Formats: sequence, structure tokens, C-alpha cells
Amino acid sequence: MATARSLWLALLCACAFAHAEPDELALGRARGYPAAESAAGMAAPQYRVGSWSALDTVPGVQVHRVAASPSARPLPRAAHPPPIRYRLRNAAYTLDDYLERQRITALMILKNGEIVAERYRYGRAEHARFLGFSMSKSIVSLLVGVAAANGSIASLDDPASKYAKELAGSAYGDVTIRELLRMSSGLTFTERYDGRDDVARMSRAFAGPEGTVPVLRSIVERHSPPGEKFVYASAESEALGRVLHGASGRSLAELTEKWLWQPLGAGDDAFWRVGGDGMEGAWGYFNASLADWARVGLLLVHDGRVGERQVVPRDYLLDATDTEREPEAFRPRRATPYTGYGYQFWLMPMRERTFALQGVYGQAIFVQPASGIVLVQLAVYDPASAKTDPVPFRERDAFWRGVLQSLGGSTE
Repeated sequence: MATARSLWLALLCACAFAHAEPDELALGRARGYPAAESAAGMAAPQYRVGSWSALDTVPGVQVHRVAASPSARPLPRAAHPPPIRYRLRNAAYTLDDYLERQRITALMILKNGEIVAERYRYGRAEHARFLGFSMSKSIVSLLVGVAAANGSIASLDDPASKYAKELAGSAYGDVTIRELLRMSSGLTFTERYDGRDDVARMSRAFAGPEGTVPVLRSIVERHSPPGEKFVYASAESEALGRVLHGASGRSLAELTEKWLWQPLGAGDDAFWRVGGDGMEGAWGYFNASLADWARVGLLLVHDGRVGERQVVPRDYLLDATDTEREPEAFRPRRATPYTGYGYQFWLMPMRERTFALQGVYGQAIFVQPASGIVLVQLAVYDPASAKTDPVPFRERDAFWRGVLQSLGGSTE
């Protein structure tokens, strides 16, 4: 028998599907939002919704499963959730307005562990597993924190090649784990999202029999000395995945299940996409349900703790997400004109510790531990990043600030 929650969600989805959603025809509504017929077609607009919420159904895509916890951590619904409002360019909007203005496939807001809002769009449902793109980098960072705590990694200042033997003798092999975490190798890896950059080259190599190692080993030019400057480079996260595998002797999926998914109380199986050499794509291929992405946010709200258990070391998370612990060059408005960068987390320019996991095409989890507020958004934006079109990303930031203000968080 269906649960009351499932019936409530089904009604919400039915109501949402009955109304026009942004660019729904271009995104494939007439065909029921199909998944692509091959991995090469997943980014085409008409396949984004279907592929990015069910990547394991795309022909030719191989995955490693991450089992749910036998005891899912409850996410109770707030009895009297306040309305969510935000302002953009001197105009007032609501949560429903935001959904009608942006290409959001799923959204959840938590306050003190309770669901304030939960929405599914474009025909999506609660057990869909959404591709996190570069939010996957933050999952890798959490695993690095556990590995450093349990001794699998002796020191964050060890070179990558100490654990990732396949990087020995390469420029990335000489980079320390801490420098990889901060994306401060100093190596020039291009990431423009134009199909002709290094990240596109790495993505193509990922599907081949040799995987990404040849691309990582090919990066030799420098833009600055190591450790001095943040420059976003997905290669650094991919190298961290290789470090974790070498340090533990286990796959990323095994580590995610044992060190993270089971202890945080995940309610659904998750999965990593696997490349041609059998290694998971650490820089952008983790997939999870909306509720479990929210549970990751809740873990971060509690500084790595679930109940009485410290799943991820608190001190590591503070190093990863606290602006005051970052060197000056990595703080907000220094690392970039707006945000700072920690250990694979984006640091927001606020006095209260506030940070985010972010992925291309609109994926994000925003967290403010002191207020207990988490916002999870899965999306199919048209632009990959604010570099190509800042408009939807500006509205997302305004919406997050509106969520904070509506729920009693700090926006300063």
C-alpha cells in the first residue's frame, strides 16, 4: 500500500506535470523525457532530464552501485513550514515563481532536519537518482577526510604519487593531496565547457580502455607555483579519486558505501559511473536521490556527525568549509570575484559559515550549519556555468538568500 508521503508526492508531481514548465517541449516532454540512446547524446537538451535522473539506464553506461542504509535516516516534514520568498532586481518572488522561472528537476529545503519544501518537476519522482556533476567532487573530499582520519592517507601533505602509483613521474604525481583539494596545483588544465578544452578531452578519454590517466599525465604546463592560487580544474578531483583508490585498495563506490552512505542513513541506492578502465569518474559522476543529496547536506549541517557518531572528522570539515581557516588567496572575493574555495567546497561571502557543493547546469547544495538550513537543487540549466551565462546562477543565489531570510538564517 502506498504511504501517505508517496501519495502526497504523487499528487504534487501530477499537479506540476499538468502545468507548463520552462522549455518543457525542448527538454522532451512530448516523448516522456527519454534517456539518451548512448552516453554521447546525454547532454542534448531533449535527453538531459531523462538521462541525468537515470544515468544507469543509458545504453553503454557502466556503474558501480552504492547500497542504501538498512535504516534510512528519517526526514520528517515540518508541521507548519513558512512561505519561501526572495527578491531579485527589486521584484518579489515566491518558491513557486522560482520553479516557474528556472529549469529545476527537483528541489528540497531542510530546516533543523525537517523538510520545509520538496518538489519534483518534469515528471521526476522521489526515487530518481540525479547526476550531481561536480557535486561529486565534494563527496570525494568527504572520503579523503575519512581516509586521513583512519590512517589510509598518512598526511594531506603527501604527494599524490605516494598512493596513486600510476601518476608517479608526472606533474600531477608531485602535487600534494592538500593542493589537489584546494585546486591549487598550479598546473594548467583548461575548463571552458566549449567541447575543445581539457575537461572535454578527459571526458572522452574516460570512456576509453586507458581511462583518464594518459590525460592526467599529459598536463605539464604551469600557470603559477603549487599551493598559491585557486584555479578550477576537474583533473585535480580525478587525481584525488586515484589517490583514494591507491590508499585504500577499494573502489570509490565501496568507500562511499562503507564510509558515507551507510552511516549517514541513505534511503536509496546510489551509484558512480565507471570509465573504460573500471575506475569511477571522481570529478563528476556520482548519482543519488534528492532525499539522499539532502542527507549529505544534513551531515554537513552537523559538521560530519550523525547522532552520536562522527562520520567525517569535524576538524577536517572546518578546514574544508570555514573561510577563517583558509589562506587569504582562497577566501571569498579572493579565490574568485565572489566565492572562496576550500577542500572541494565553495565558500560563500557571508560572515556566518556558509558553503556549497556545485555542479554544472545548476546542481547545488547550499549549507549554513548555524541556522540548520540546507537547500538542494537539481537542474537542467541551458548554460553549463555562470561563465557562459550568469543569469540563472544569479537568480539561484538570490533564491538561496531568500531561503535563509525566510527561515531565520543569516544573509550577512
